Amino acid sequence: MRLIETSLPGLGVVEPRVHADDRGFFLESFRADRLAELGIRDEWVQDNHARSVRGVLRGMHFALPPGQVKLVRCARGAIMDVCVDIRVGSPTFGRWEAVRLDDEALRELYVPVGFAHGYVVLSEVADVCYRCSSYYDPALEREISAHDPDLGIDWPDMPLALSDRDRAAPRLSEVAAALPFRFGGA
Repeated sequence: MRLIETSLPGLGVVEPRVHADDRGFFLESFRADRLAELGIRDEWVQDNHARSVRGVLRGMHFALPPGQVKLVRCARGAIMDVCVDIRVGSPTFGRWEAVRLDDEALRELYVPVGFAHGYVVLSEVADVCYRCSSYYDPALEREISAHDPDLGIDWPDMPLALSDRDRAAPRLSEVAAALPFRFGGA
């Protein structure tokens, strides 16, 4: 297992060791001691599994304090996973990073607190599994618009299906003053 850093400090891609042959493959999708060696020492309390069809866009979501760290993987199909830095004072505040997650490379995305997270399904069907550091609490859930022109996320050119919640999400500039996340934990 290795950690590949991205252009957004703290956001990382976890690349597992895949043992493959003509019968298929085996990998450890979660192993606390190996992740700790990479600097990922979060306590995980909930696993989620979402199945979606091509063009479904879920996001951009985040949780208010204590926040929620996610370890995201695509167990079936392919997605474009996107994170936006929403840490006040970050040199990359408002910037986004996209990572392809699929059932071939089998990589995972480590999403720390202070990032809005979302993804769009590229394959006909995708199963997305993610491990969370806090329990789902709808009172703490927030979102920003995936189509915020100030963010300029370059979504694939295809019909996109969003929930009512995601369609009505505010722009980052409309919520920035109230964001509780600070770069460097200050």
